Amino acid sequence: MAILPVIMSGGSGTRLWPASTDDRPKQFHALASSNTMLHETVARLTARGFLPPLLVCSERHASIVRDQMAQLGVTPSGVILEPVGRNTAAVGVFAALWAARHAPGAEVLLLPADHVVENAEAFRQAVAGSTVLARDHIVTFGIQPTAPETGFGYIEAGDALTQASFRIRRFVEKPNIETAQRYLAEGGYYWNAGIFLFRPERLLAEA
Repeated sequence: MAILPVIMSGGSGTRLWPASTDDRPKQFHALASSNTMLHETVARLTARGFLPPLLVCSERHASIVRDQMAQLGVTPSGVILEPVGRNTAAVGVFAALWAARHAPGAEVLLLPADHVVENAEAFRQAVAGSTVLARDHIVTFGIQPTAPETGFGYIEAGDALTQASFRIRRFVEKPNIETAQRYLAEGGYYWNAGIFLFRPERLLAEA
């Protein structure tokens, strides 16, 4: 199963101001390594089974994105420019429409450009291991919480589908500290990574 990475690079990164600005937000900076966060995201998805990425970014960042892809020696499947910022759902629908036309038969991996992933191979294996499930479901990836973090959304796991996957009972957006502490103590809750794997036709049927 071919996987089309759709990398969302339209964020403004305001929480890291003044290093991160509207003209050059955090995904275009080298914050966690000697490479920019966009470089790292594209590089860990340059592997067997993955198509060249489709990049979604603001119009004002088009030249930065193209320059950084040239530095990597990567020719993206395409670059979609947003005149104004949109949310993940809107990007997901547009990505599904684009993939259905330009990458028929591929599953879409929708993900942000500004995540730090310490074990790229484990990440790729988790994605590859979810392709069968994504034939009939929209798959989202959770992160095992290590602290009662209030800056993240949480996913509550429901009934098991496989040993490592569950139906989603609900999403909880950025709980207060007392609630986050309870989630950590109870277990069965995961940080919402904002990463999705799906067949275009499945997502469009749900839109």
